[in-house]
Amino acid sequence: MQRRDFVKFCAASAAAAGSPAAAVTNATPSFYGRVKLIGGSGAPLTASAVPAERNLIFHYPFTATPCFLLNLAHPARTPARLATADRRAYEWKGGVGPRRSIVAYSAICAHQLAYPTKEISFISYRSEKSPRNRHGNVIHCCAEHSQYDPADGARVVAGPAPQPLAAILLEHDAKTDELTAVGTLGGEMFNQFFAKYEIKLTLEGGAPRATAATTSVVHELEDYCRQQVKC
Repeated sequence: MQRRDFVKFCAASAAAAGSPAAAVTNATPSFYGRVKLIGGSGAPLTASAVPAERNLIFHYPFTATPCFLLNLAHPARTPARLATADRRAYEWKGGVGPRRSIVAYSAICAHQLAYPTKEISFISYRSEKSPRNRHGNVIHCCAEHSQYDPADGARVVAGPAPQPLAAILLEHDAKTDELTAVGTLGGEMFNQFFAKYEIKLTLEGGAPRATAATTSVVHELEDYCRQQVKC
């Protein structure tokens, strides 16, 4: 290789290494137990029963780790090529359901680990715009104003978050219209979450690290949480 070609090669390699899309390794899905999503009555939740642009919450893959379930009312963009904070690339395949409009993400903010509690939530989906939310149709964490696009794999569109929200992998049964959570994709924050909150969660009762059972109840966020911070 001639010197000028070697210099060009090194420059191209350096540019690629500095690009968020140029991750060295790939992030592979993490598969947990198959957990069917159910309504408050105990009956399976069907895709056609998921209301459009409403905050729904369930817990997966652990009993203490909350997730958002969203019907975006339109097909989610696909595929989305994303990367974790430690530069592992992955591809999000889009929504599920008859219109491919149903998506799910971990509700643990990738910045400071804010999450919906039964008392208060600083993070939720917002369709409307505001002075602090110029995008609209994003999952907005009001703690530090990280914003994620749920139609694009929860890509970070504003704020200090270093990576997208971890996607929750859903399966949709076309015959029964039922939804099942099967795993995650992207940068999980579960270890950091438990390191920060396990004592608090234990004092609140239960075993935070227990894996979700065969079913997980889906709640409206406004019913699950007493107060939502909107910004």
